[in-house]
Amino acid sequence: MLVTKLVNSASHDYLAERFRAAYDFLTSSDLMSLPLGRNEIQGDDVYANVLEYDTVPACEKELEAHRDYFDVQFVASGEELLQFADCEGLETVQAYDEADDYCLLKTPEPVTSIVLRAGELAIFAPEDAHKPGCALGEPCHVRKIVVKVRA
Repeated sequence: MLVTKLVNSASHDYLAERFRAAYDFLTSSDLMSLPLGRNEIQGDDVYANVLEYDTVPACEKELEAHRDYFDVQFVASGEELLQFADCEGLETVQAYDEADDYCLLKTPEPVTSIVLRAGELAIFAPEDAHKPGCALGEPCHVRKIVVKVRA
């Protein structure tokens, strides 16, 4: 699945070498035994953050966005609702932190939602604000691997 503005479609090559490294890591690793935290793939160009958490109602969170990396978000176990929107024009809730490549943005109405279940992934480009970790009904424990791919 790829959802983007047509103007952005030519500038993102989701089959480039860095993305292939991300896909290879996800298909060749024992994802359930990876340690939590950062796991190296190709230094700062491609690396994986392994997370575990319980989902929460979407209304308890805001959208996040990054400038320097794509997020390849892969659910290893559990399921979650993700919301996303184009960053353009969104109100800032927490200013961009260059060291962490992270900011928070106000969730617009309406917002687009998708569901990720174990074995599924979504890729968010730098222009995509996204809200992972939302409950699909009842809270659920999720193990997720977020592969960061330098833009």
